[in-house]
Amino acid sequence: MPQSLASVYVHLVFSTKNRMPRITPDLRTRLYPYLAAIDLGRGTKVLDIGGVADHVHVLTAFGREVTIADTVKALKGASSRWVNETFAAELPFAWQNGYGAFSIGYPDLLALKGYLAGQEEHHRLTEYQDEYRELLSHNGLVWDEKYVWD
Repeated sequence: MPQSLASVYVHLVFSTKNRMPRITPDLRTRLYPYLAAIDLGRGTKVLDIGGVADHVHVLTAFGREVTIADTVKALKGASSRWVNETFAAELPFAWQNGYGAFSIGYPDLLALKGYLAGQEEHHRLTEYQDEYRELLSHNGLVWDEKYVWD
């Protein structure tokens, strides 16, 4: 019997609209489990989440039939609707339009999980934009500053 298997892990990174520090510690304790519970379909699931007030890192295991774009759309759309409905008294919550998606090999999962867990400490010394530029460079990507930030 033929069998199709996949071992695809992606490190997703996206910020709040205009990098506004909207993810308070109280919201974070509720937002991360909500993100992890979003049905991404076809064997795709969130494995780990980290971040600070203005952005999140989401480690995702991908199934064979789901695209990165559809996954990010589901994560950002469902979570922003949930935040706006649940915390209606707050200012409107929104994610930036873009995102970063970086491939991760299975042997590197443990190191990435440690990196996600250490986001608070990491961002005491490094701003989000510098971190994101480093991720882009490390992954061989070229970008235009006027389009990467919104």
